[in-house]
Amino acid sequence: MAKENKVRLALANNLKEELNKRRMTVADLAKALGISDSTVRSWANAEKYPRIEKIQQLADFFHITRLELISSKPDNVVPITKTVKIPLLGEIACGDPILAEENIEEYIDEPVNYLPSGKCFYLKAKDNSMKPTIPDGSKVLIRQQPDVDDNEIAAVLIVETNEATLKRVKRSNKTMFLMPDNPEYTPIIVGKDNPARILGKAIRYTSDL
Repeated sequence: MAKENKVRLALANNLKEELNKRRMTVADLAKALGISDSTVRSWANAEKYPRIEKIQQLADFFHITRLELISSKPDNVVPITKTVKIPLLGEIACGDPILAEENIEEYIDEPVNYLPSGKCFYLKAKDNSMKPTIPDGSKVLIRQQPDVDDNEIAAVLIVETNEATLKRVKRSNKTMFLMPDNPEYTPIIVGKDNPARILGKAIRYTSDL
């Protein structure tokens, strides 16, 4: 069992290293390979080990050998060469740029190795609407972009209240729905009577113990 865990961990570390090199997320990889997000995430978290054909598919995608993908490396350390300050946003004034100084509560140091391309910011989850995916109080890394694909989690600014919310975006007949992952919460319908705009795509979250 210990050997099996070691093999899963080696692949997970190598997989995350290859994703970091390309500024990709687990969701990006899952979409590119046509594999479910939960399956790829289980590999990246060393919870499961892929079948041989999936290992080959991963190796081909990253242009490396199967051996390079599954072998342990000394200490499995990706050196952190630099950190940058990522703003944590509080209340957002609708007419201001997203990253206007008055919108920023604090800055969080983040290693550049683990950041996606583009401008990024953090938002704090303020309720349980996205549990179990995103716990209340988590700091969620957002890549700034004006739109996301259906079923992706986005930071969305509700214009009427100037509040940013984290919800899963779904569309039907030109209507956008902001869906909570927690079934105890009600979806938000975006339209003329309740305008909103997407601020960016949720990449990952951190949470204090």
